[in-house]
Amino acid sequence: MIRAIVTDIEGTTSSISFVKDVLFPYARERLPAFIETHADKPEVQHWLHEAAREAGLVSASHTEVIELLQRWIDEDRKATPLKALQGMIWADGYRSGEYRAHLYPDVAAKLRAWKAQGLDLYVYSSGSVPAQKLFFGFSDAGDLTPLFSGYFDTEIGAKRDAESYRRILAAIGRRGDETLFLSDVEAELDAAREAGMRTTLLARSPATCPPASTHSCVADFDQVAAA
Repeated sequence: MIRAIVTDIEGTTSSISFVKDVLFPYARERLPAFIETHADKPEVQHWLHEAAREAGLVSASHTEVIELLQRWIDEDRKATPLKALQGMIWADGYRSGEYRAHLYPDVAAKLRAWKAQGLDLYVYSSGSVPAQKLFFGFSDAGDLTPLFSGYFDTEIGAKRDAESYRRILAAIGRRGDETLFLSDVEAELDAAREAGMRTTLLARSPATCPPASTHSCVADFDQVAAA
């Protein structure tokens, strides 16, 4: 029996276009001013240092790090320092009402139904944990954060690495066979299954379920078998 569900965000609960066409440009445009005005804050200093270290830059200037981070945005690089800084910038947009996080129409109702059934709900996304909380806190379906028992990002490990999912299982205190992972990326599902989790592939329209998929595949949350 499924007792916990771990869900991805981009392409699973939310359209990829919202992230690519709204969030990424917003962060890219505001990144230079944000760094220049917040570089003295310890948390920002930490992630700027981590970005430079990951890129192999020695004694990098703010301009060099800004250019690096903007290039990573353009490349959709799954770099933890970038995701952390993006989350800080996105907070302003959410709180000022410039945008609300997009959710597919089936998502909020199904999350509430699963929670009412006694299932524990978690998020695992490449976006930082603070960004995940903002996403579900300022969604177009309202504040959904009370539904979730925990959040995980790439600080726990890469999403295509089975060890990451083993760490999540240890953190939530569940066995793999009672934990369901939802994602639109088969390589992530492969890693989760290797760790013992049950898996379901989301093929959101206009995508369709691949004929050769080895994972259960559905078009929306209403079709997810969580029994």
